[in-house]
Amino acid sequence: MKLKVVVHEAEEGGYWAEVPSIPGCTTQGDTFDELLSNIYEAVEGCLSVDIQDIAVSDTDKVMEIAV
Repeated sequence: MKLKVVVHEAEEGGYWAEVPSIPGCTTQGDTFDELLSNIYEAVEGCLSVDIQDIAVSDTDKVMEIAV
């Protein structure tokens, strides 16, 4: 999966970024390298779902896919 990320320079220094295709998915970093690392964590966190909150029967299958 490829996602576009908009990187902004923060007024107080460092950077912040947002992922427009995932509403509310933002992160920040003091350096560009830190921001890059944080982007991956933010996307993973925004896309992760706690399966405990979903009703799953014995005949249902739970799958994890990469796109």
